[in-house]
Amino acid sequence: MLTPLVRFFFPSLVSSSGETPAALDSTFAFWRIRVFLAAHLGYCIFYLTRKNLTPALHIFSEKLGIDIFSLGIITGVFSITYGVGKIISGFLADRISSRLLMASGLLCSGIINLFFGFFSSLWVLVFFWGLNGFCQSAGYPPIAKTLVSWFAPSERAKIWSWWNSSHIMGTFLAGSVVALLLKYSSDWRTVFYVPGIVSIIAAILIFLSLRNSPESIGLPPIEVYKKETSFHAASHMQGNQWYIIKKYILSNQYVWYLCTVLCLLQMVRFSTLDWATKFLYEARGVGTLQVVWMWNFSLLLGLPGGISGGYMVSRFFRGRCCAVILGYLAALAASVYGYIVFAGANHVYLTGLFLGGLTFLIDGAIVLADVLLLRLTVREAAGTVAGISGGLSYILGTALGANFLAVYLVKVSGWDTLYYTCIGCVIVSIMFIMLCVRKEYSDFL
Repeated sequence: MLTPLVRFFFPSLVSSSGETPAALDSTFAFWRIRVFLAAHLGYCIFYLTRKNLTPALHIFSEKLGIDIFSLGIITGVFSITYGVGKIISGFLADRISSRLLMASGLLCSGIINLFFGFFSSLWVLVFFWGLNGFCQSAGYPPIAKTLVSWFAPSERAKIWSWWNSSHIMGTFLAGSVVALLLKYSSDWRTVFYVPGIVSIIAAILIFLSLRNSPESIGLPPIEVYKKETSFHAASHMQGNQWYIIKKYILSNQYVWYLCTVLCLLQMVRFSTLDWATKFLYEARGVGTLQVVWMWNFSLLLGLPGGISGGYMVSRFFRGRCCAVILGYLAALAASVYGYIVFAGANHVYLTGLFLGGLTFLIDGAIVLADVLLLRLTVREAAGTVAGISGGLSYILGTALGANFLAVYLVKVSGWDTLYYTCIGCVIVSIMFIMLCVRKEYSDFL
């Protein structure tokens, strides 16, 4: 009798081709759960090894004597290398093993974290944190490719919203680990090499657990198994991979609309959340550890934000995302305004509420925009389009927007100017989503 642990890590001992419908259902159920858990837990650890810097920014800058411009360089270079890496990883994800790509990136990120805490030179820190960004980019594109291969179009919004909770759990885990290490460890550098050890172990488990697609283990394609016909199916395709990229990505105006939306939302996301500890500690007078825990617990509200959005899309809109995204974005603009007005030491609970509301709404909007993007392209290009959209959103939205532009706006005009700019980004995003409404209801690309 095989134990569940042996069955999980040694899939060759599990039948991959049932002769009866019941056996096929059982095999698919086993593999879908296994793949989802590997993707979810693996991406959670990716965040542990990149979000460990964010909640420690105020301590990190204080210990090393680094000002806000230097912090902007470190985080900005990370975002650029992460964005460029995502584009490269996206192309690779459609061509090589997803589990090899994902496991390799996490392994290298863990090794970098092990040594990062021992550096003190600004440009050495910039180089290695930038290298970490490149390694981190091997997370999302192979996961996007894998989930699209294992889950049918009608169920992807729900599955994606549950998977999206991995980055919230990873960020919360990173914040909790950082807070505990800062409190109980005599060396603040443990915030880097403890996550490094964890990620090396996780990389090995991902390589053992993840599989690229049903076809890679002898199962039928997910569209055949679920009896779903859509323009996502390979039977509608012609030509080689470059033909697919030109026709369904480069010439697809809706891909570029949604890439623009994701860039703008990344600007809002990281301008509000990644700079929250700095903003609340320095500009609004919230205490050192209090601001870490406030930031950390507010992130948990991103979990129901993504899940409730995915549920509404799957339950009430038959997998179509635009209406729910528009509702999220309207509420997001109002929440950013409330954050500007009320955030501060005199309104601690209200500050936490608005910060949590930002997380709830941003996460819901981004995860549904990602699902919409994959709905408006083909499965055979899922990794590539995920890499392109993710890469551009981090280069333009995070690096140039939430780091370099944000630092400039704060230095020249103050924090309020930055957050009013974020409201403008949300309004423009609403306009581009409205351009996609009719196309989402059509049947063919």
